[in-house]
Amino acid sequence: MVTRWREEGGAGSVLTVAVLAVSVLLVGSLLPLYIGVAAHRSIASAADAAALAAADASSGAIAGYPCPLATEIAAAYSARVDGCVIDGDTATVSVSGLVLGTRMTVSARAGRPR
Repeated sequence: MVTRWREEGGAGSVLTVAVLAVSVLLVGSLLPLYIGVAAHRSIASAADAAALAAADASSGAIAGYPCPLATEIAAAYSARVDGCVIDGDTATVSVSGLVLGTRMTVSARAGRPR
């Protein structure tokens, strides 16, 4: 003898909607974090490339002035140079970019090993 419970009609639909809602909330809350991490890596790459270019220019390995060259390299990454300090053959460059309405700044140093 099989008994059907009429009170449980539609319980699977409610559970499916609840799981879907939790999934959407989880993805929605983690997406800005992922965007921030990806943008930070991009700005860090811009800072590294700008510092390397400035160090190469200050050592004479490539032609040009170090800080304007760093600014040009950072602009190629859609970032801007906030600071550029040349100390001998070592360049320290601070680069920033706008991420979700917030300015993110990263510094990089390049030159001869110490």
